[in-house]
Amino acid sequence: MNAEPTAQPDELLIVWTSSDRDVARKMVLMYAKNAQRLGWWQEINLLVWGPSQKLLTEDEELQMKLRVMIDLGVRVGACKACADSYQIAEDLEALGVEVFYSGEFLTNWLKSGKRVVTF
Repeated sequence: MNAEPTAQPDELLIVWTSSDRDVARKMVLMYAKNAQRLGWWQEINLLVWGPSQKLLTEDEELQMKLRVMIDLGVRVGACKACADSYQIAEDLEALGVEVFYSGEFLTNWLKSGKRVVTF
């Protein structure tokens, strides 16, 4: 992920904020994986933000599911301000997550009219 979304019209941004493990397993990670694997979107981006970051760094099953998604081509990023507040930025990076200040990225994405789903 970079600060500017690309111009592709068939992109999805999934914003995951929930610390609920069932939401992660049964919604966020399942949809992102299947949407990428089955080609429902040209590009899938997952933004891990806030409490979901902490959950991800503490749950090995979710980490394994994340690795599968990354291997399939899902682009995964996380909010640096939130990661720093939890002191987990390095842990997220070790999982293959790009950690960056994401407020401007999300704002630009929303202003572009591209699709966003939140959990």
